[in-house]
Amino acid sequence: MRVAIAGAGLAGLACAKYLSDAGHIPMVVEARDVLGGKVAAWQDEDGDWYETGLHIFFGAYPNMLQLFAELGIEDRLQWKSHSMIFNRQEVPGTYSRFDFPDLPAPLNGVAAILGNNDMLTWPEKVTFGLGLVPAMLRGQQYVEDCDRYSWSEWLRLHRIPERVNDEVFVAMSKALNFINPDEISSTVVLTALNRFLQEKNGSRMAFLDGNPPERLCKPIVDHIEARGGSVELRAPLREIQLAEDGRVAGFRLGGLDGREGRVLEADAYVSALPVDPLKLLLPDPWRQDPFFSRLEGLRGVPVINLHLWFDRKLTDIDHLLFSRSPLLSVYADMSNTCREYADPDRSMLELVFAPASDWIGRPDEEIVAATMAELERLFPNHFGGDDPARLRKSHVVKTPLSVYKTVPGCQALRPSQATPVPNFFLAGDYTMQRYLASMEGAVLSGKLCAQAITG
Repeated sequence: MRVAIAGAGLAGLACAKYLSDAGHIPMVVEARDVLGGKVAAWQDEDGDWYETGLHIFFGAYPNMLQLFAELGIEDRLQWKSHSMIFNRQEVPGTYSRFDFPDLPAPLNGVAAILGNNDMLTWPEKVTFGLGLVPAMLRGQQYVEDCDRYSWSEWLRLHRIPERVNDEVFVAMSKALNFINPDEISSTVVLTALNRFLQEKNGSRMAFLDGNPPERLCKPIVDHIEARGGSVELRAPLREIQLAEDGRVAGFRLGGLDGREGRVLEADAYVSALPVDPLKLLLPDPWRQDPFFSRLEGLRGVPVINLHLWFDRKLTDIDHLLFSRSPLLSVYADMSNTCREYADPDRSMLELVFAPASDWIGRPDEEIVAATMAELERLFPNHFGGDDPARLRKSHVVKTPLSVYKTVPGCQALRPSQATPVPNFFLAGDYTMQRYLASMEGAVLSGKLCAQAITG
């Protein structure tokens, strides 16, 4: 069977990979000139890489880890110590750690929380722990039912002090979906906490050892092409053409680089596009169908990713850091965490600017200036005195519509991978799967889409 797939992000590539494993011929087309979708990256004139986002791989990502194993590239994941590290707001330039000991889950998570006395008091820890008991005992159905509440509302329902939100979950919700706790669905946070607390290495983190297009996406493409499939860049989907019986007849592709447009015909068709561009391409006859009309309630969240190169080392920490800043989410010194970006003498910080809705339209210079002001608080020893650290260069990557915004009520809007159109399917982390808007969700959605196609 020939399957046309629009989109060479992780969802589209995973779908193609598993279709090719099943003996089918996937034909992936991608509008841009780079693989990866939301994990895309580019090289500047100095040869330095800058990425769409700061991508972290968790132990609770079984489908992603299986994909690495099947491709034989597990050694490209650089695992860090089993810890979560937060900047301390009250003591600038210092950190507070949650260290997970080598114990079975959930004992290691309980020990990590109880062992941190910088951020939460004992009564706050006990109250929060009791609030989590229903999620741990009643499972995913309870978690799904909590989609009616924002995380802030869920905390108030369980009489958990607001300080728990301020100290821990402002940072965590921005890391999960680039929005604050009063916006994010409690289902998202509870899903993450369930995985982190119920799996021994669920919250352990790894960084890829280099840029995602070459170190992760290219091996998937090689796997697909070795089995007769194809991946074509700069081939944008312009129209989903329909046959008289309502099935998809072809993907009309735009012509770039002097090439003429053409129609790609196949036995089955997959949109692995983000939900926002898919909505623009829906054929008119589909728009009244409840399955497709529900997509109008899903919308991407704006995200800004920054890369800042400095003339000296700012930190030697080899890990993800939660900034606890009103402007920034998570960040890392990639010169420490990533083998390809390593520099023993100078730092390159990669930072997520979130929430970004008020900043996405502002000039890059303003965004960098605001970030530098925050860094002066996070690294007071390096930006004060007579010889402050100097910014050598920067890149700002804006994604106006990134992963779907996981506000309360969104779970009911997420579609299955199979659609009412017999030969049309969906892949993407916005489709229904248990890992929400994440790299794991994208890979799992692609795998589920391949299963739906092959029956």
